[in-house]
Amino acid sequence: MAAKSSEVTTDVPPEPAATASGRAGTAAGTETTLAELLADVVRVDRVPVDSHFFDDLGANSLLMAHFCARVRKRADLPSVSMRDVYRHPTIRSLAQALADTPPPPAAEPAPTSEQAPPAHGTRRYVLCGTAQLLFFCGYCLFVGFVLARGYTWVSGGGGLVGVYLRAVAFGSAVFVGACALPVVAKWTLVGRWRPGEFPVWGPAYLRLWIVRVLLHANPMVLLVGNPLYVLYLRALGARIGKGVTILTRFGPVCTDLLTVGAGTVIRKDCSVSCYRAHAGRIQTGPVVLGRDVVVGERTVIDIDTAMGDGAQLGHASALHRGMSVPAGQRWHGSPAQRTDVSLPRIAPADCGTARRATYGIVTLLQMFLVYLPLAFGGSYMLFTWLPGLDTLLDPAVHDIASASFYGNALALSFVLFFGLLTAGLVAVTVLPRLMNLLVRPDRVYPLYGLHYSVHRAVARVSNSKLLTWLFGDSSYIVHYLRAIGYDLSHVEQTGSNFGTELKHESPSLTSVGRGTMVADGLSVLNAEYSSTSFRLARVSIGPHNFLGNNIAYPPGGRTGDNCLLATKVMVPLDGPVREGVGLLGSPPFEIPRSVERDTRFDHLRSGDEQRRRLAAKNRYNLRSMGQFLVLRWLHSFGLVVIGTAAVTTYDPQSVAGQLLIAASVAAGVIFPVLYFVLVERVILRFGGLRPQLCSIYDPYFWWHERLWKVPDKHLVVFNGTPFKNVVWRLMGVRIGRRVFDDGCYITERTLTAIGDDTTLNAGSKIQCHSQEDGTFKSDHVTIGAGCTLGVGAFVHYGVTLGDGAELAADSFLMKGEEVPPSARWGGNPAVERTSASHCADPTA
Repeated sequence: MAAKSSEVTTDVPPEPAATASGRAGTAAGTETTLAELLADVVRVDRVPVDSHFFDDLGANSLLMAHFCARVRKRADLPSVSMRDVYRHPTIRSLAQALADTPPPPAAEPAPTSEQAPPAHGTRRYVLCGTAQLLFFCGYCLFVGFVLARGYTWVSGGGGLVGVYLRAVAFGSAVFVGACALPVVAKWTLVGRWRPGEFPVWGPAYLRLWIVRVLLHANPMVLLVGNPLYVLYLRALGARIGKGVTILTRFGPVCTDLLTVGAGTVIRKDCSVSCYRAHAGRIQTGPVVLGRDVVVGERTVIDIDTAMGDGAQLGHASALHRGMSVPAGQRWHGSPAQRTDVSLPRIAPADCGTARRATYGIVTLLQMFLVYLPLAFGGSYMLFTWLPGLDTLLDPAVHDIASASFYGNALALSFVLFFGLLTAGLVAVTVLPRLMNLLVRPDRVYPLYGLHYSVHRAVARVSNSKLLTWLFGDSSYIVHYLRAIGYDLSHVEQTGSNFGTELKHESPSLTSVGRGTMVADGLSVLNAEYSSTSFRLARVSIGPHNFLGNNIAYPPGGRTGDNCLLATKVMVPLDGPVREGVGLLGSPPFEIPRSVERDTRFDHLRSGDEQRRRLAAKNRYNLRSMGQFLVLRWLHSFGLVVIGTAAVTTYDPQSVAGQLLIAASVAAGVIFPVLYFVLVERVILRFGGLRPQLCSIYDPYFWWHERLWKVPDKHLVVFNGTPFKNVVWRLMGVRIGRRVFDDGCYITERTLTAIGDDTTLNAGSKIQCHSQEDGTFKSDHVTIGAGCTLGVGAFVHYGVTLGDGAELAADSFLMKGEEVPPSARWGGNPAVERTSASHCADPTA
């Protein structure tokens, strides 16, 4: 909240003297109380009212979050947020701003025991989990039957031509069937989705879960950004106009509730599922996007929202439930508000129906004639024609209980894993550089042609998650990124220049300045789109920056040297180039670049001591990378054993043979989960983490980094089921009963506690650490019973949510915050939400 100007216009009568003196007295009293509270937090005897919180008192965001929490507990004081603290960084200016601010509207009443939805009993929870398990087993049986019969039929083809033709036929049938199955299931189990609400763990939820699982498991997700994907959504009931471009993988589940007008563009990583979980219930609602709408990247569009014709929603923004963007307006922020900032518009190109249809047909031909035959016929040819491998599947030569069987499986897994890893490393460093010769920056190309295909191929090939995971959080990520095309100038090596999660659209058009450090989740947006065309542009990140988690950095970002970009910040596209400052929030505002607490380890960041510790870190990281490769190889060995054992003992004439194949499919899903749970517990020595404050050159941090190399993406198969909670408990999360987890990520499991009947939405994240420049910090996160984390919500370390608290979609709850019981918070950074904050236009 900004303080009002001291100037008085001729249109506004001067304030009465009595009122002014009364407000001055109130401000003076507030100053005294705030100063006493802050003195207690920073542990000093007295706080001068003109002292700067950060520069003079040496406070930091964690301490000021505790200060805000203490203020909110005082009934005689106005509520204070971290945004207020940063905008008014002295007691005097803060007290004056609070005095000038009109009283907020009454907060929405907390649900009473009569209003609150009843906790869903354990019986429903168990019954739903049982039904989900039966569906999983039936699905595995069906998949196993199809694959086994198909493999037998393909292998009966005469010669190379016969095998190829049968692989084409079988692969095409599997592709069409896998795509048709979700459509049939949706129309059979649900019919048309309608706005409404129903409890989790009930029959209606079970139907939604089945449809969602089939949608996420079908191969059409590989065709996002293709005109065929739009046709597929129409077959599922979505109302989508002509010339719509959809680039997000997080598309609608309740498809009938999505309406998209002609010429609209929905960018990558936009969440628009048309349902959400709230307080133990599933709520479905419409999302209406008009004609020629542009939706930016890393956005969340909640239910019951709308955008008029020609409207824009900026990157890293969110529309909360009930919000509506009028036609022609540009909004950004979380929650979104009106702005004059426009996403870049690029010139249209010739991209009519014929071009889109041709592109879709060519894609299907490539799929049916190249990719699917390689997938289904390649495995047969691999085992049949490579010397020695054909005997692995011959039970007369190798019994599955013999040592020779496992020895051969170990050798096969070694050849496959390290051979594919080497081939992938060569491909990712060579192919994008060659393909980039066909696509020039700053030139407009039509969609759905050769240049578009090349652009998508570059992005797909160069974004190797395995290789980024391998090299990330070490000095070697710098060499890898240079090899694939990044311009990193003269690197100041820190040993943690980049995290393990990083993606881009064109590595050769990405440059990062000297001394810059990047945490996990950076997405470099090298491409700009219209509904008919695209253009590549260089993205340059300045030197000596620090980028926090989950940032989308677009072309033309207005940040220069020595900036700190906080977690989930919106990168500004207007105004002066920011230098020597920090940016927080969406829309962003300036904060101090660094604080005293973070400078205590600066002596380890230069000179001989830094070189010595960096060398030690490099040696440790090499061991971690070696461990990572060995563990992933043993994981592939386990999968090879499961697969070859099933094929070796398979009898197509017996029921037991079909059940064995089904069991192998199920084991292929369950084994990675149990394996990596065991790996993590072994690394932790079957203990738990403790809160830390240390340098990145402390050996503890190197050990903690090793934990981040343990995969957790395989947990997605358990989203929305009771079994996700079982796995979290095995991994050390202190989790209560009947928690509904629709796709939450938890980075430090043993530092996290979650209460009974809590609701965790898709894309939400609980991160119990931060790394700012050369300092690592971690602490507990406690989420009370009956809480709700919205879609894409981010909870930082040291946070406590009281029982029944709610965090809105796409919110960022900063470190150290204390959310009272039954409170409703939202925004980036999150603040308490009043009834006024739910209006359609937050600027009103």
